[in-house]
Amino acid sequence: MKKLAFSIAKSRTKFLLLLLVIEMIILSCISPYFFNMNNLLQVTQFGATLTLLSLGEALVMISGRDGIDISIGSTMSLSGVIFGLAVMNGANIPIAAFITLLGGVVFGTVNGVLVAVAKVPALIATLGTQYIYSSLALYLTGGIPISGFPDSFALLSLKSTFGIPNQILFVVIPVSVLIFILVYKMKFGRRVYLMGTNPEAAKYAGIREMKVRAMVYVLAGVLASVSAIINNSWLMTARADAGSGTEMQAITVAVLGGIGVAGGTGHLGGVLIGVVIITMLNSGLQIANVNSVWQLAALGLILIAAIILNQLMSRFVKNVEKSKE
Repeated sequence: MKKLAFSIAKSRTKFLLLLLVIEMIILSCISPYFFNMNNLLQVTQFGATLTLLSLGEALVMISGRDGIDISIGSTMSLSGVIFGLAVMNGANIPIAAFITLLGGVVFGTVNGVLVAVAKVPALIATLGTQYIYSSLALYLTGGIPISGFPDSFALLSLKSTFGIPNQILFVVIPVSVLIFILVYKMKFGRRVYLMGTNPEAAKYAGIREMKVRAMVYVLAGVLASVSAIINNSWLMTARADAGSGTEMQAITVAVLGGIGVAGGTGHLGGVLIGVVIITMLNSGLQIANVNSVWQLAALGLILIAAIILNQLMSRFVKNVEKSKE
């Protein structure tokens, strides 16, 4: 029994898969409609956006020095508004998407410069930009959603190919693969992890911390802008509050997925499983007609529990390994 517990505690993937199975059993008992195809499709659609935001948030956290980006939700909102305004002013979908991605680069660069160059604490810097980006989104729309997108735009998020939702098949999977290659097959990823684990060692290894840290925030901004395009296609409208609250969900997913709050630890694979767990939980609570207030409370409890579990599992693994010596 102790061997099994050690194996699960040491492997975040095994732990998350076990948690996912338990969750699915509980939710299916709560509602027989949970595994309805329409419900699973909705879970996938929301999960697409959350996946991209969570990957960006995880990278920022892995980079260390209390790295966090609480502006990604407002970055998503503002990026979506920019996309909507571009289309309303005559741009076709590809051009509007390109402009939106450039916006994501700019917003991420602002965060990167504040944190990496100006040395503003990440929490304060991204809290400030969160307010600024949210205000800009509201100002540009006047609080009125932007609609009137061409019907063909719905193909991205409301249609499927080979039974797989298009936003998953043509956006989330390719983008996730690129991120995994960047992080686990290229020097950039090793530098990010080393910065999070031991910033002094990274410095002596010749890693330009300022540049790498800024790039992490740029990546988070770009991923938020991609999620905005998906979200616009799903809702067929651009809202100034579209990303409200998603930053907290992304942080929760990252921590649940095993990303260390102090930086340098965790794997993005765990983040992907964490997305499935959180999206299924949200869907299950909605089907069970649980008040949205309690849904937020559940998210908060999961965040706290995930941090405590991370610490307990790490301590348990260390104690077992020490006893073997």
